[in-house]
Amino acid sequence: MLLELQHIYKDYIQETLVVPALKDVNLSVDAGEYVAIMGPSGSGKTTLMNIIGCLDRPTKGEYLLEGESIISYNENKLSDLRLSTLGFVFQTFNLLARQTALDNVSLPLSYAGIPVRKRKEIAFQVLKKVGLEDRVNFRPSQLSGGQQQRVAIARALVNNPKIILADEPTGALDSKSGQQVMELFQQLNEEGVTVIMITHDANIASYAKRVVRILDGELKEGL
Repeated sequence: MLLELQHIYKDYIQETLVVPALKDVNLSVDAGEYVAIMGPSGSGKTTLMNIIGCLDRPTKGEYLLEGESIISYNENKLSDLRLSTLGFVFQTFNLLARQTALDNVSLPLSYAGIPVRKRKEIAFQVLKKVGLEDRVNFRPSQLSGGQQQRVAIARALVNNPKIILADEPTGALDSKSGQQVMELFQQLNEEGVTVIMITHDANIASYAKRVVRILDGELKEGL
């Protein structure tokens, strides 16, 4: 088992009110799976993704990653985990506007302490993998939305993460670009990358091999 959430609860405090975002969530994901977490706005899916991605902590419950409990990890250990094991793809791309595609993709490698020349070599190979070897010196403003998202996917892949977490990855794209991005995720999964994606769109969820629904902070398997 690659990751396992056991009896996860997440509450937020609003003034004096306790607002439950996740209620007794249990989820297991094996290595190589492609899972879509599908739900409407406000269902808790982004909260769940943030917990899976170690960007937020549950109020209570257990989180096992590769069989090891990470609930008690401090911020430094969680940061190392995000760098080495998890790759993130967001709806808004989150690219640095003044940096080239190559520089954006090589950024995580700089945090990992890899020398500049090696960083650029690795980043170029990953951009080639997503079909952008002829755009390495372009800045985000010179790229289409679909190309920007492929740069973001390359950046997520550059550290060879075990899991790619994609949050509404086609939300800012036209339908053709969205389809190309989804085909890229499919290809990556076929190559062995574990993909966990959140979406409100049944068409996007249908690309996954397994769909989990979330509603009012509770999980249910299947469409």
